[in-house]
Amino acid sequence: MRSQILAGMDVPDNRHPDVPCDVCGTSMRVPGYGEQFGVLQAHWGYGARHDGERYRVRMCETCFFMTLAYLRQERRIHHLFGEAPQHEDYKFGRIARDDYWLDS
Repeated sequence: MRSQILAGMDVPDNRHPDVPCDVCGTSMRVPGYGEQFGVLQAHWGYGARHDGERYRVRMCETCFFMTLAYLRQERRIHHLFGEAPQHEDYKFGRIARDDYWLDS
């Protein structure tokens, strides 16, 4: 089994074939750097409508940011007429910046 880091880099391993993006089907391998992909995943627990179901969708960079843009838009729509101040959408979901070595 290969080690994976979510929404980050995979250790280059030429023994395994390319894994395509689950959305568009393109290769997620970046020459010289291994696979680069983002992950949307869920594991629904006891009491949830989808109790016991697990999901994982691996996406290329383009599909990941298109999905993130869609979610940002949905958030804007849901909070359009709310009294709370709007959040900065460009930061939505991002937990680090310039973290090339996963050290933050």
